[in-house]
Amino acid sequence: MRKVSVIGAGNVGATCANVIARKNIVNDVVLLDIKSGVAEGKALDMWQTSSVDFFHTRVRGVTNDYEATKDSAVVVITSGLPRKPGMSRDDLISTNAKIVKDVTENVVKYSPDAIIIIVSNPLDVMAYTAFMTAKKPKNEVIGMAGILDSSRYKAFLADELNISPNCIHGLLLGGHGDTMVPLPRYTSVAGIPVQQLIPKEKLDIIIERTRKGGGELVELMGTSAWYAPGAAAAQMVEAVLQDQQCFYPVAAYLDGEYGLNDLYLGVPIILGRNGIERIVEIDLNKEERDMLDKSAASVKETLKTLKNLNILD
Repeated sequence: MRKVSVIGAGNVGATCANVIARKNIVNDVVLLDIKSGVAEGKALDMWQTSSVDFFHTRVRGVTNDYEATKDSAVVVITSGLPRKPGMSRDDLISTNAKIVKDVTENVVKYSPDAIIIIVSNPLDVMAYTAFMTAKKPKNEVIGMAGILDSSRYKAFLADELNISPNCIHGLLLGGHGDTMVPLPRYTSVAGIPVQQLIPKEKLDIIIERTRKGGGELVELMGTSAWYAPGAAAAQMVEAVLQDQQCFYPVAAYLDGEYGLNDLYLGVPIILGRNGIERIVEIDLNKEERDMLDKSAASVKETLKTLKNLNILD
């Protein structure tokens, strides 16, 4: 019997659990939250759609009961608070790092062999927090960012070209946020380089919109996105469970790759049963390398804030 657990029954966590259930790739999905009744209610609502959408995955919600997550093959962590007015970056990191640390300890206690996927923000730093807490091999703790960012990138390109996003292959590197590094040179439409199809000035606009994709949605809705992040995390779960050996951009712990050490950063990887099967190092020109280094420096600065808080001691 295969089980996947999603920690945090907010919009992203609930969406992720819902998408996984509909894929019919596991026997059970457990949705856990600290607020009484929320996970139970959302899970019940999902299960009541099973005969409508023809899936048989059992969906169960629990309140802070980590024993219910025991022996999960994959655990997705979405727990954490959004940044509130008047909250400093340091406060946000401190609050969410404590939450992710506590969640990770409980996850490892009951599912020591699980692949852990981090969705909590700030993504790169929270993935680092989970990795240091879990004390698992680096390939088993993965940050979800690149799949979400690339899905936004491909959606914007598809709008410009008036084609299906499924025809587009796009790649991004770097941190999750304004310093991410979309790579037009590695972006193609049915094998045709995108630079042959879209003028540079329009491509630059799309790249900038991708970098600020999350902020655009916050401005429109007054809250952060959930459909795309939840679906992106579910896609990672599927790739692991089915050992798909797919090429994806994710936030991975770097230990010398790309000349970088001791941080989580978005890079292309092969995703399969063991989590990150291998990190793929691609050739970068000077401009691309400079952007990657700038992004890494930004992540390291945020990571410094985490380390100064001594939460991981």
